[in-house]
Amino acid sequence: MEVSRRKAPPRPQRPAAPLPLLAYLLAFAAPGRGADEPVWRSEQAIGAIAVSREDGVFVASGSCLDQLDYSLEHRLSRLYRDQAGNCTEPVSLTPPARPRPGSSFSKLLLPYREGAAGLGGLLLTGWTFDRGACEVRPLGNLSRSSLRNGTEVVSCHPQGSTAGVVYLAGDTNSWYLAVAATYVLPEPETASRCNPAASDRETAIALKDTEGRSLATKETGRLKLREGGGSLHFVDAFLWNGSVYFPYYPYNYTSGAATGWPSMARIAKSSEVLFQGQAALDCGHGHPDGRRLLLSSSLVEALDVWAGVFSAATGGDQERRSPATTALCLFRMREIQARTKTCSWDFEAENHCNDKDQPERVQPIASSTLIHSDLTSVYGTVVMNRTVLFLGTGNGQLLKVILGENLTSNCPEVIYEIKEETPVFYKLVPHPKKNIYIYLTAGKEVRRIRVANCSKHKSCSECLAATDPHCGWCHLLQRCTFKEDCVHLKNSENWLDVSSGAKKCPEIYLFRSSKDKTTVTVVGSFSPRHSECMVQNVDTGRILCKGKSVSNETCTCSIPTRATYKDVLVVNVTFSFSSWSVSKRFNFTNCSSLRECPVCIGTGCAWCESEGKCIHPFTACDPSDYKRNQDLCPVAFEKWAPPKTAGGGRFKEKTSNGTTQGLQVFYIKSIEPQKISTLGKSNVIVTGANFTQASNITMILKGTSTCDKDVIQVSHVLNDTHMKFSLPSSRKEMKDVCIQFDGGSCPSVGYLSYIALPLCSLIYPATTWISGGQNITIMGRNFDVIDNLIISHELKGNINVSEYCMATHCRFLAPSLKSSKGRTNVTVKLRVQETYLDCGSLQYLDDPRFTGYRAEPEVDTELEVKIQKENDNFNISKKDIEITLFHGENEQLNCSFENITRNQDLTTIFCKIKGITAANSIATSSKKVRVKLGNLELYVERESVISTWYFLIGLPVLLVIVIFAAVGVTRHKSKELSRKQSQQLELLESELRKEIRDGFAELQMDKLDVVDSFGTVPFLDYKHFALRTFFPESGGFTHIFTEDMHNRDANNKNESLTALDALICNKSFLVTVIHTLEKQKNFSVKDRCLFASFLTIALQTKLVYLTSILEVLTRDLMEQCSNMQPKLMLRRTESVVEKLLTNWMSVCLSGFLRETVGEPFYLLVTTLNQKINKGPVDVITCKALYTLNEDWLLWQVPEFSTVALTVTFEKIPENESADVCRNISVNVLDCDTIGQAKEKIFQAFLSKNGSPYGLQLNEIGLELQVGTRHKELLDIDSSSVILEDGITKLNTIGHYEVGSFTLTRFSGLFSGRGTVQLDTEQSL
Repeated sequence: MEVSRRKAPPRPQRPAAPLPLLAYLLAFAAPGRGADEPVWRSEQAIGAIAVSREDGVFVASGSCLDQLDYSLEHRLSRLYRDQAGNCTEPVSLTPPARPRPGSSFSKLLLPYREGAAGLGGLLLTGWTFDRGACEVRPLGNLSRSSLRNGTEVVSCHPQGSTAGVVYLAGDTNSWYLAVAATYVLPEPETASRCNPAASDRETAIALKDTEGRSLATKETGRLKLREGGGSLHFVDAFLWNGSVYFPYYPYNYTSGAATGWPSMARIAKSSEVLFQGQAALDCGHGHPDGRRLLLSSSLVEALDVWAGVFSAATGGDQERRSPATTALCLFRMREIQARTKTCSWDFEAENHCNDKDQPERVQPIASSTLIHSDLTSVYGTVVMNRTVLFLGTGNGQLLKVILGENLTSNCPEVIYEIKEETPVFYKLVPHPKKNIYIYLTAGKEVRRIRVANCSKHKSCSECLAATDPHCGWCHLLQRCTFKEDCVHLKNSENWLDVSSGAKKCPEIYLFRSSKDKTTVTVVGSFSPRHSECMVQNVDTGRILCKGKSVSNETCTCSIPTRATYKDVLVVNVTFSFSSWSVSKRFNFTNCSSLRECPVCIGTGCAWCESEGKCIHPFTACDPSDYKRNQDLCPVAFEKWAPPKTAGGGRFKEKTSNGTTQGLQVFYIKSIEPQKISTLGKSNVIVTGANFTQASNITMILKGTSTCDKDVIQVSHVLNDTHMKFSLPSSRKEMKDVCIQFDGGSCPSVGYLSYIALPLCSLIYPATTWISGGQNITIMGRNFDVIDNLIISHELKGNINVSEYCMATHCRFLAPSLKSSKGRTNVTVKLRVQETYLDCGSLQYLDDPRFTGYRAEPEVDTELEVKIQKENDNFNISKKDIEITLFHGENEQLNCSFENITRNQDLTTIFCKIKGITAANSIATSSKKVRVKLGNLELYVERESVISTWYFLIGLPVLLVIVIFAAVGVTRHKSKELSRKQSQQLELLESELRKEIRDGFAELQMDKLDVVDSFGTVPFLDYKHFALRTFFPESGGFTHIFTEDMHNRDANNKNESLTALDALICNKSFLVTVIHTLEKQKNFSVKDRCLFASFLTIALQTKLVYLTSILEVLTRDLMEQCSNMQPKLMLRRTESVVEKLLTNWMSVCLSGFLRETVGEPFYLLVTTLNQKINKGPVDVITCKALYTLNEDWLLWQVPEFSTVALTVTFEKIPENESADVCRNISVNVLDCDTIGQAKEKIFQAFLSKNGSPYGLQLNEIGLELQVGTRHKELLDIDSSSVILEDGITKLNTIGHYEVGSFTLTRFSGLFSGRGTVQLDTEQSL
């Protein structure tokens, strides 16, 4: 929500009182909301927070623990305590109504052993999981495994309490954990969550040895609860003066009520539990029922003072809260120690107090007690010998209290406000290194907040008068800052802290020092060395005087008295020091109008005592007056110094000695409203009796006890029972109200709450119709303080609308904008006093349009009406619409709205009329429906229904027309599709032929290169040729045909084969079988090919018969309906006839291939292989740069070059012929892998000698020999490159840097039986 500071146009019908100027000042000087403050947001509500001296901030939320840096901008590590990767709470925790203690899964978060000599810091964490387990981890990183752990250390109940502290016991020199917890709760449903051991059921305080692996507890290390004493809620644990203290209070977890007074238990700081007593704490001053709940605790060790936030019980009803519900009380620790009795009321100890004896209640320091309506937390510290307390509130504020002499509390300053008003966590944690920051926890967020708003003080005197020890005046920057923010702080004189006082601020004075001159000087706390001063006429720029400091004296400058200077009306005085300067402007225009000497002298003018008037300082009067003048008016300097404020209040309550006689006739009934915004309220109405009988009526507002009261005179007594007050602005808090009549007593008459300005989160619905009248709801908070709601339109201006507002929502009827054309957007604004808050936009659209309705009886007593309207973006609810059905002789029936459905074309509104008779006749006689949508009223006519006979006659005709049209369109589209496919096929074939021609052109090679490596043509015999052709992918069938296919003996056939042969030779039978098999869905393409191959083998001796079968089957294939495209036929082998035709051609061409085209065709294949090997080939995917197959083309081609190798082969027993050439030249690529290079070497040997080398490829390993060094070449070795994804890259010839225009010798080891020597040259 944006706040607009401009005023709205005045409304004649409702004039409002002008808002006091103080309200605007308060609005602009509001505490920082932390727009620049770093915020850490967790997934769940935060349950614990702690800081380490060196290792950052630790935040526990849900079942996770995060380690953050001090700026809260980065997470250093995370620990998942319950489930890895999930911080969700195992059991949903609903925070109880304050001030009941909240629930959390994290119970302890204690950094310790930091700074110990030779030891690293540790973090002790306690969780409800695993029956209240604790873990000890190194502070540096949460991801490290735990060093020690143990169960049943903390409370295993999320709502149970746990408090602990770790210390070094001197008697054993070991670190111990003193922990107090609520191990057993009275609720029966919690028993299933955890069930502690019998030894822990009555334990209240225990000592755990953190050096042990399981954090065990000795029998002497327990302090048990008193039998039948009830549960205790422990708030904190701290060390002081050799003892461990546990603040707590008796608490009934079932009813949420405290059953006794808050107390402090004390045990010795040792390796055994030595109970030293307990003392009750009394912080009930100002509340009739006392404050028995302890919410937060903080030890101010430098003062030996303990601070606690106490609260009275409010149960689950926040309306019972009062201005005195909570209080901050300070107790002296020595007094607590002195009044601690060794007998116990709440624990099992050696000395039990008598039942009649009551624990002695320690009283707080009265001067420091601060009463507030809703405190939640406290942290105390000492800065520059001043005690500073930080307080968190239930509405998201961080307050700062500075204690004066005798620990007197001042009025708290609001230094931060959480916009969402989330209650502040009970624990405030300071920054361990920079005392200018504090960590503020609320809900799911942690913020790093500056501990002071120094920049709000605009002058030195204002800065130091605030007495904030964190702030001071920086001469270099000329503003109020933290000491750390004042640059070049090596010179302490550049910084003035609050101990200096406002009188030490540099202040420039201009006074008449004698008859002939006026002197300018500066006073304050600073070094006068190397200072210069100057006085300049602002109007003309002329320098009137200029001077420098002499020795250690402050620079002074004197202006002579001259008649010509009387026209100097404004001068600017500047004092410059080594690194900073200060200036002040004096205006002499109104000197003659001043009537008092102190005021005259304070403004720089001169006072003539004889004449009793104020004159221009550069003009003359009687000389004797100047001496008297300086004697009479030095108080002017002090009077014009800003007064030192205390408490920050605005009004002081006047004491009255009025009697109570006759005051009993006055009676106060109510004050309305009881909630107002922080801007105040100009018309608060008080009702009662006999108001006109009083002549002086005053309202006194008392909020925080240490702040000044607001005293407001009555604005207008309306009549005897009503009067009106105009309340000033204030900060967020609850205040007590009393009304004083004629100076008499002022009894309390109720409470008044100052709350934040309203905040909008949602407007629903966000669209409405132009006629208006729709119910609009605004969701948000603090809507009960608005004065009225306004719709702002760019043409019509501001339109006031009637609203009904509660705290969290506001409802109003959208006004009509009928005169507007088309769509328009308006702004919804909330007016609070004279401030306008933007709440969002509302869109107006054209009115909805209805097309008709239908009335359909469901039963004789119930009628359903369906109203059709065009689709739109309106969200119509039951409250917006009213439907009336007209039937018969203008009779009316109200139709109850049911629901709305929407389809692609129309929206249907359903309503029902119940409790009627003759629903059929009403439906038949219905005429129209009246629909009221807000301000829009429409009459909807009944939909026209076509006669059933016309429908029955026209339907068949329509169907026939549709069928004929569909057939015509389908045939036309089929012909068009066939034509387009033919064109595409022709184009595809043309492009394919072109690509083949281009490919063959690229593959042209020198014939000599081919012939030189041609070798012998490896012709196959007919049997192997046929098997490879018929079964190219079914090598497993070749063993079946072991006999010679050309010489079968017909006598060896048995009777079954004879019968089968007869059936196969039956042409009609065979054709029928083939067609029948192809119609089977499970007869796959592979099965068809196998069947055709077997049939070819059976009929290879009867080729004429096979040819006739092929003729019949091919004709049938051509006549099939699916073969509309003749060019697609025979492109794929998907039928029996296509495979039969392939096999038939192979049988017929076998002799032709051997005798005629076999050798040229083999030469072509060899040429293609050689061309492919001249370019890169991917060893994994087998894709190549030079290939005719687009699917196997290598698109991403690396840079490569050719390496020419001269290979020398050694003799081996398998190849000892003298004719074998052992020196062979081989061309390889530098991108070839070692395996690819060996393949090319073997292929070169085979081409050269016509026979293989005699060893398998996997029996050879290459070895690089350079001089006397040897290097074995492998596809993968220790030098192989490993990619980012873990894949190892195969070594190549280029990997070993072979070639590079150098002569290199290779030797290859062939199973230890031979060597190969290679000479290499690399060519580009």
